[in-house]
Amino acid sequence: MWTQETIGGKGADVFTPPGTPRFGVIFLHGIGLETLRDNQTYTELLARWNLVCVSPHGQRSFWLDRVCAEFDAAITPEQHLLGVVAPMMRSRWGFGPRGIGVFGISMGGQGALRLAFRHPQAFPVAAGIASALDFHERYNEGLPLDDMFTSKEQCRQQTALMHIHPHDWPPHLFFAIDPEDVDWFRGNDRLHEKLSALGVPHTMDFTTSAGGHTWDYFNRMAEPVIRFLAEGLEQESRRLL
Repeated sequence: MWTQETIGGKGADVFTPPGTPRFGVIFLHGIGLETLRDNQTYTELLARWNLVCVSPHGQRSFWLDRVCAEFDAAITPEQHLLGVVAPMMRSRWGFGPRGIGVFGISMGGQGALRLAFRHPQAFPVAAGIASALDFHERYNEGLPLDDMFTSKEQCRQQTALMHIHPHDWPPHLFFAIDPEDVDWFRGNDRLHEKLSALGVPHTMDFTTSAGGHTWDYFNRMAEPVIRFLAEGLEQESRRLL
C-alpha cells in the first residue's frame, strides 16, 4: 500500500488505503529523513482510519519557506508542499479544500505546525510530535540552517511561534512531547503558553513518556495523533462555511 513516487520532481512515499479515502494527510519527516514507509504502527492506523498519506522527501530543510540547497536550488520546501503536493492530492483523490491535514515528527513536527499557522485555510488540522520548535538553537552546528540564514536571530524569526496569527489559526491543533525530551520540551511549553495567551484552542500531551526523543515515543503517540487528524478532518468536512 506504500509506493515510491516523484511529485514535482521530488521523491515521496505515498500510502493509499484499501478503501476509498475521504481525507488525506501530509507527513513531514524529521532530520533523520525517516518516512513512515516501513513503520507498521503508523501504516496500520492510516489503513484503519482510511487516510491517504503523502510523505515528501524534504532533506534537512526544516520545511521552511527558505531555499535549502539540499532540497532545491530555487523552490522552497513550503512552496513545494503548497503548490505541488497538496494540489496533487486534491486532484488525484478529490479531497475538498479543507480535506488535508499535516503532521510530523521532530523537525517535521515543527514544520507541520508552522505550515498550519501560516496557512490555516489550506491545513486546518495539524499535529506535531516531539516538535523541534526552537531549531534556531541548532544554528551554527553544521546543518543547512547555517547557509539558509545569516544569524541565529534571523533563524529564530522563522520559527513556528513567530507565525501565529492572533485572529486566524487552524481550528484543530495537537502537539505532544515526552517530558524527558529535554532538548525540545521548553519550546513546546512556550507554544502552549503563547496559544493560551492568545486564546487559541489546542490539544496537548506533555505527560506521556516513552523514552524521550526516540521512535519508541513517536510510535507511542501514533494512535492519538492519527485519530486526532481523522476526527478533525471529519469535523471540517461538516462545516457550512
